Amino acid sequence: MRLAPFALPALLTMAGLAQPAAAKPEPVLALTSPDLPAGKDIPVLFTGKDFGCTGGEVSPALDWHGAPTGTKSYLVTMYDPYRPPQSGWWHWIVADIPAAAHGLPRGAGNPGGALPAGAHNVRPDGDAPAPRYYGPCPDKGNPAHHYVITVYALDLATLGLPETATAADYDYATSGHVLARGQIVRSYRRP
Repeated sequence: MRLAPFALPALLTMAGLAQPAAAKPEPVLALTSPDLPAGKDIPVLFTGKDFGCTGGEVSPALDWHGAPTGTKSYLVTMYDPYRPPQSGWWHWIVADIPAAAHGLPRGAGNPGGALPAGAHNVRPDGDAPAPRYYGPCPDKGNPAHHYVITVYALDLATLGLPETATAADYDYATSGHVLARGQIVRSYRRP
């Protein structure tokens, strides 16, 4: 299975694979969500409402702290490594979140949502029609999918990418600029 670059560190961490001995450990941001409790499936309010799914498609609230000195902005992503095509599917990308922010409120990824000044939603995947949050909606009968939500602390104030930029463009733009990251993984199986 080919994996998108943002997801590889998450999957290596979940698999318990160690970094090479010469690699300096990356600081970890503490990331939580009052809307996505650990050990529980993603509530229907935050799941998709297309392709036969009937969720609320509201983006969950996120909170983070512990950013290292030098953090100038954050990037948030939500990724499903199991969704076809083989590279998985991006559900949400928020870029250029100012360093003063310590989270995103519920609904920030929805049209008209309250994003911090300067932050913006990105069209998360090639077949996504608009820059917004797309809730989980795995195919009926599939086992639970795991959704990797990551916040990246960056040493850049803005990534400066055009509106047409893809998830791969954001991955490339952040290369060498990630100071720390925090992740949570939550599951959802369509009833």
